[in-house]
Amino acid sequence: MISETDAIYQIYLRNFTKEGTFRAAIPQLAHIASMGFTWVYLTPIHPIGKEARKGSLGSPYAIYDYRAINPELGTLVDFEAFVEAAHASRLKVMIDVVYNHTSPDSVLAREHPDWFLKGPDGKPARKCEDWSDVVDFDFAASPHLWVELISTLAMWRDRGVDGFRCDVASLVPADFWKQARTRVNQYDPGVRKELRPLVWLAESVHPAFLRRMRSEGYGACSEPELHAAAFDLTYDYDGWERLEVKKVKKRGQTPIFKYFEYLYAQETLYPKGAKKLRFLENHDQERAASRFGRGDMLKAWTVLYQFLPGVALTYMGQELALEHRPSLFERDPIEPSGGDPHFEQFFVSSLKATTEAKREAPFFSWSIFDDDAVFCLRSTAPAREATPIEEAMVKSGNYLLIARAGGGGRGQTSRAARLLAPFDIHGTELLSGEPVNYPCGSDIPPSPALLVRLGN
Repeated sequence: MISETDAIYQIYLRNFTKEGTFRAAIPQLAHIASMGFTWVYLTPIHPIGKEARKGSLGSPYAIYDYRAINPELGTLVDFEAFVEAAHASRLKVMIDVVYNHTSPDSVLAREHPDWFLKGPDGKPARKCEDWSDVVDFDFAASPHLWVELISTLAMWRDRGVDGFRCDVASLVPADFWKQARTRVNQYDPGVRKELRPLVWLAESVHPAFLRRMRSEGYGACSEPELHAAAFDLTYDYDGWERLEVKKVKKRGQTPIFKYFEYLYAQETLYPKGAKKLRFLENHDQERAASRFGRGDMLKAWTVLYQFLPGVALTYMGQELALEHRPSLFERDPIEPSGGDPHFEQFFVSSLKATTEAKREAPFFSWSIFDDDAVFCLRSTAPAREATPIEEAMVKSGNYLLIARAGGGGRGQTSRAARLLAPFDIHGTELLSGEPVNYPCGSDIPPSPALLVRLGN
C-alpha cells in the first residue's frame, strides 16, 4: 500500500536533463528526496517504435519492446544504477506500464499479430483514432498475451522496481489487472498477504472519455472497478473534469464548488482504503504556472492540492513554477535556470507542512465561503459531516487550511475581498512559522494560503 504522506515526483528522462539519460538524472535524486518526495515515477523507459511516429523522436507511449531499455536513455546497467541510487536516497521507483497498445511495428505486433484488435481491413487497429502512432491489444485474443505481459512485469520487479503506473488503465480489462497484481505481488492465500507488495497506480480517464468508449462498444473501467481489481491509487480525472471551467460554468456553478462536492463521492463510493492521485499538472496537462501564473493563485492551489485527501504528484519543474511544458515527441529539456527560486522555497515549505498535517490528522472536512476562500480541516477524529466544518473540530491538534483558490483571473486571487474568521482560529501558521490569533468575526489577512496548526 501507499500512504497519504507519500509524494511522487514524475520524471520524463528525455527532457529532465540536457543529456536526457539515466546517468545524468542520478545526481538530481538527492535533491528530489530533500524536497520531501518519497517516490520517483519514470515515464516509459523502453525503445520507441519507428512506424507512424509523432515528431522526430516519437512518443514514449508507442513502445517497441517492453523488455528493453531505450538506448537514448542509456543501458540496462544504467537503469539499475539509477534504481540503486534512488534507493540509496530513500526514494522508491515507479515505472510506466503501457498495456493498452504498442507501436505498430513492435516486437509483439510482428511476432503475434493475432493478439491485436482488428480493423475492417483485418489489420491491427486502435480504439481511439487520435492515437495514430499505436495499435491496441485484444485481451480476448489469447491467454498467452496475458502470460507474456505479466511475466514482463515480474522481470522489472526483479530489476528493483517498487511500483507501476499503468497508462490508460481504464481500457485494459479489470480481470487482467487483478491477475497481474496477484502474480507479480505474489499474493499468498495461506497468510492472506502479498510477499512482494509493489504499489499500483492507474491512469484512469475523464468520465466523458469513459462514456464515449463504452458507447462505442469497448470495455472501460471506472475508478471503483479499478480499485476493486488491483489498484492502490487512481488519477483524479473524475474530479478534474469538474474543474474544467467552461463545462462547469454552463451549469451555473463555480468549478471549485463542484470539485469539492465530488470529494464526497470519491470518499463514499470507492472501496475502503482507495486513494486518489492529486495533481495540478503532468505530461498530458498544461503547466500550472502557465494557467495560474506565478503569483498568488499558483500558491493557493499548490497548498490545496497537497492538502487534499490522497497522494500528491509533482511533474518535473513544477516546483520551480516553470511555464513551458516539454514536448512529448522531441528533445526539449526543462530549463531550471528559468524557474522561480522563491516559489521553490514556498513549494518545499508547503510540502513539508501538508505532509505533517496528513501524518498527524488523517480525517478531512471542508467549507467554501463566497466561491473564493476554501477552508479545509484535517482532524485527528472524523467529523460527523464532510461539509461544512464543525466549529467544535477547530481545536488543538488539528490543522486548518485557508486557501483563496476560487476567484480572480490568471495569477490573481481575490485577496482584496474581505474575509472574516467564521470561528476562533489560534495556532501556528506553518508556511511562515508565525503565531496566529483570529477571533471569530475578525479579519483574516489577505494571504493566498494559510496553513495553521491549531493550538495554543
